[in-house]
Amino acid sequence: MTVAAKEMNLTDQALGAVMMALQRSLMEQSDIVPVLKEFRFRLSEDGLVVMNPPLVKFGVEEIADEDEE
Repeated sequence: MTVAAKEMNLTDQALGAVMMALQRSLMEQSDIVPVLKEFRFRLSEDGLVVMNPPLVKFGVEEIADEDEE
């Protein structure tokens, strides 16, 4: 018995999640594969949605004003 393959596509949200994983990997200089392997997908009317997208945190560096010194 042959199972017909159903084509699926990534939603804009899922594509954004992949891009965030890539950004995080580049910032942390880490392997992207474990993050991608942890993705959990759900099929919506628009395509695949990532249920657990990665978070990317940007540090805010305070710069002292020269007048304050």
